Amino acid sequence: MSEKKPGGEVEDLALDTDLGWAIRMVSSAFRRVATDSVTDVPGGARGYLVLVALAGGNEPPSQLALAKEVSLDRTVMTYLLDDLEAHELVTRRPDPRDRRVRQVLITDTGRARLDRVRQSLVAAEGRLLADLDHQDARQLRTLLARVAQAAQRDSLAPDETAC
Repeated sequence: MSEKKPGGEVEDLALDTDLGWAIRMVSSAFRRVATDSVTDVPGGARGYLVLVALAGGNEPPSQLALAKEVSLDRTVMTYLLDDLEAHELVTRRPDPRDRRVRQVLITDTGRARLDRVRQSLVAAEGRLLADLDHQDARQLRTLLARVAQAAQRDSLAPDETAC
């Protein structure tokens, strides 16, 4: 069986050219290699993503904005932030413009933990991307980030009301 490519060419269908298969295989492999790297962070991968989002920003986000950025339900985010705060990795404070809103900030302890976890993840990612040269690995990251941003923008990301 064949299907039309976006450019109009016809391509034979095969498992190794199927986008869904490729995403599933890469996602599973990444989950395996990354899980050990994030065990030192409360909330595992979710906690890691929260720390990354906080470390990269200038203006401290609100809890709700942070939940949307990392595609987490706001209730799940509250429990996750409670855990991260209990480990002194983040802190929350009232927003000076609206005291009903809580801003989330990464602490120095959180940055140090993130640096250690990031070093471990870089090594794990290197093993996963070992068959790619530096330029191909960089291009893959760039393209995946664009697709992820489009998916989030187009509401293809998980429903924020789901747990």
